[in-house]
Amino acid sequence: MADHLPAAADHSPDDSAPGAPAAAADSTPKAAAKPARKPQAKSTRRRSRELAVQGLYQWLLSAAPGADIDANLRELDGFDKADHAHYDALLHGCIAEAAALDAVLARHVDRKTSELSPVEHAVLMIGVYELTHCIEIPYRVAVNEAVELAKSFGGTDGHKYVNAVLDKAAGDLRPHEVAARRAARQG
Repeated sequence: MADHLPAAADHSPDDSAPGAPAAAADSTPKAAAKPARKPQAKSTRRRSRELAVQGLYQWLLSAAPGADIDANLRELDGFDKADHAHYDALLHGCIAEAAALDAVLARHVDRKTSELSPVEHAVLMIGVYELTHCIEIPYRVAVNEAVELAKSFGGTDGHKYVNAVLDKAAGDLRPHEVAARRAARQG
């Protein structure tokens, strides 16, 4: 596998090194020790999105056939923990509909989609695909999941760009859902 996007790291909120001294406790009498939080297991859909973004990244850089990229991704550790149907829909749907997805993105980005970072481009394609085809997923969930992908795989502030672009795209693709959420927040 040539251009391989590194897998997102799973970090718990407390990533201190083993044997490192614990952080100093708050000396105020009201401070109570908080129980350690276990990192939440990733959902099968989150794993499918992570795999799909890796595949789209490869496709954007190499233009390799989707079937070859798919075969490589299916061999990765953890593939069995993904929602296979959602992964298939995302990877193959984004590749098949790349021109249509880019046309939607072109209305909301500040440059040609070919000039976007391949990571952000892949994440935005997944976000627009979910907003268009996965109506059972609330638009805020689709946007937030894309933002999380951008945080895991993208550049330092790429997630902010992804959030802004997909918020605008959601207004076009799901106007009634966006309007209802805005009305609920105001009233």
